[in-house]
Amino acid sequence: MLQATRGTVKPSGNFNASADAEVLYKAMKGLGTDEDSILQLLVARSNAQRQEIKTAYKTLFGKDLVDDLKGELGGKFETLIVALMTPPLAYDVTSLRNAIKGAGTDEKVLVEILSSRTPQQVKEIVAAYRQEYDDDLEEDVCGDTSGHFKRLLVILLQANRQRGVQEGNIESDAQALFKAGEQKFGTDEQLFVTVLGNRSPEHLRRVFDAYMKMTGYEMEESIKRETSGSLKDLLLAVVKCARSVPAYFAETLYYAMKGVGTDDDTLIRVMVSRSEVDLMDIRTEFRRMFACSLFSMIKGDTGGDFRKTLLLLCGGDDA
Repeated sequence: MLQATRGTVKPSGNFNASADAEVLYKAMKGLGTDEDSILQLLVARSNAQRQEIKTAYKTLFGKDLVDDLKGELGGKFETLIVALMTPPLAYDVTSLRNAIKGAGTDEKVLVEILSSRTPQQVKEIVAAYRQEYDDDLEEDVCGDTSGHFKRLLVILLQANRQRGVQEGNIESDAQALFKAGEQKFGTDEQLFVTVLGNRSPEHLRRVFDAYMKMTGYEMEESIKRETSGSLKDLLLAVVKCARSVPAYFAETLYYAMKGVGTDDDTLIRVMVSRSEVDLMDIRTEFRRMFACSLFSMIKGDTGGDFRKTLLLLCGGDDA
């Protein structure tokens, strides 16, 4: 539970679900919508409290709060507010479903969620996916992906990573990865998939150190040289998350905003899903890695109520 205190969004102290429901109802009643009241209130409540507000709203007004919000808001601001109103587990499940079931597959979403969630969280996602859609997530992923990329996703979906550090295997794992990649003509992708998919983050960090000593290369450098496409992206995400999940998300946010156009979907997904988990740590890593604050980059890259809500979620500037 300790990690949960690293979020920027905290439960409101003097919380009254019915009073909040009244405020939201008034903000949407009549001509025009008071977007500011809506975003200020929802960002100041935890997700669990937002669920209570949803229930109170239906009890008081006989209407669905999320439906009303969708009717009043628009564009990426609406997407962000609806995401904030969705329970975290349901949000992951819906994100994965949309990534698989849309036109084409959004590999980026599969990579981001399955490489960064704990084995316990993955088990909960698989169970909730089955309950919600009466489908098997692994089967859906297999139907939409192929090759070693598919195999590594399937391994991650098993959520059976070894626990702790296997002292006796650190050197042999490093050696095996070296032989499978840098030392070999061509690459034994299967070995990368098996080792990186099945070992614990603590064990992998020790393997990466041993690999660096043995070869003079960081694991990420070797993966970039030895693999390509979706498999490369997934292997890199697994390695980065083994090193530091907040650093992985800091980098994800940076590249969502850098360059021409913003990847709003990624920006929304990461800011919402990490807001009660480790967004404080992500901010720290962002500042360390990119010599600017997450707050200032969001401010310069987005606009309107969308920007205002993201800045409130960010919870402060580390300039």
